[in-house]
Amino acid sequence: MKNGFKRILLKLSGESLMGGKQYGIDEVRLGEYAGQIKEIAEMGVQIGIVIGGGNIFRGLSGSGRGFDRVKGDQMGMLATIINGLALSSALNTIGVKASVLTSIRMEPVGEYYSKDRAVKLLEQGHVVIMAGGTGNPFFTTDTASSLRGIEIEADVMLKGTRVEGIYTADPEKDPDAVKFDEITFDEIYRRNLKVMDLTATTMCKENNLPLIVFDMDTVGNLKKVMTGEKIGTMVHN
Repeated sequence: MKNGFKRILLKLSGESLMGGKQYGIDEVRLGEYAGQIKEIAEMGVQIGIVIGGGNIFRGLSGSGRGFDRVKGDQMGMLATIINGLALSSALNTIGVKASVLTSIRMEPVGEYYSKDRAVKLLEQGHVVIMAGGTGNPFFTTDTASSLRGIEIEADVMLKGTRVEGIYTADPEKDPDAVKFDEITFDEIYRRNLKVMDLTATTMCKENNLPLIVFDMDTVGNLKKVMTGEKIGTMVHN
């Protein structure tokens, strides 16, 4: 790897897993994600993954529809575990060893998460999917990604989205939005850019975990990031 990243935390969007569907998991998109992950696993990269649950249930939107916020967030955590199981199954099918660790006790669905177990599996060549968010309400899966990335001592956090990086404004709404090749965490605060929630951004900043935001939905992009091609946006201190 030209960029020297040996261990990564990959954050995947639950919404992106819908592909062309209105809800749930698009098998084609799931297969594309698994294929991209296999490519970099074969390069020797140790891969930890946190995946969202917005394709199935979002706690915050649920609380707007009459769900108690804590219950809604717990439902969202379960949604991330469903996605984690789907991804691990897709990886296993194409010959990649993958393990699901859950932040909530749920054997035999997955092992209970601990840093030591996650790192041991990574060192044994497993892709480690850390599901269930942080296990606590009021925290997003972005915050779970920052937390797990810091815990497993990842070299970088890669946030796979459906846009090509970080822009001055939402590129899906503003045609004049300009993409940053790199930006500091402080400038994200200053410009009030909605890259991740503030808790997640602050954790990366305070623990010096660099972040790359890139378009994961374009097949081949994950490998490009890992080989040092200038795609996406790098965020650093």
